[in-house]
Amino acid sequence: MAERVRVGVLVSGRGTNMVALSEYRRREARSYDLVLVASNVPEARGLVVARRLGIPAWSRSHKGMEREEYDHLLDLALREHDVEVVALAGYMRLLSAGFIRNWEGRILNIHPSLLPAYKGLDTHRRALEAGETWVGCSVHLVTEDLDGGPVLAQAKVRVRERETPEMLAARVLREEHRLYPETLDRFCARLRPGHVDVLPPRG
Repeated sequence: MAERVRVGVLVSGRGTNMVALSEYRRREARSYDLVLVASNVPEARGLVVARRLGIPAWSRSHKGMEREEYDHLLDLALREHDVEVVALAGYMRLLSAGFIRNWEGRILNIHPSLLPAYKGLDTHRRALEAGETWVGCSVHLVTEDLDGGPVLAQAKVRVRERETPEMLAARVLREEHRLYPETLDRFCARLRPGHVDVLPPRG
């Protein structure tokens, strides 16, 4: 098998999607390896889980720092671990324009809505209040347009009667755990020798 793509995962909380990515690539040969889990929240549960899984972890609080200054430190950490692709997995901090440009075409995110609907936060409550019958999740490339990058894959979830935002979030999350690893695997497979796509240069 060709050399696997080195992926760095950014988390801010529990890291359940990070765990899903890890479990997926452990089950059989995949196109990626998780080589770093990084967080802007030093006490994030996801860091503890990453260490238990044997994945190197890096953290630094962003408090008191300018966005560009913090993202420079994050960028250095990713480069030190030879990361090639960045996967956002519950990373609750906006990335600076400079960081996004440096990693253009290399940053993926999982968002709990059927983009372009319900960008941003509080997606499930907004969808229920709007009377939606179908919701879901989307994996997309990250651009400077918030939740506006090209969508790579989506999964739909039908809304049930008397469903609360919390109930809906739990069901959508199960789909996230299935969709994200599959999509990342396909994305990374396209970046390896033998395929027409290549990793874009970094700034």
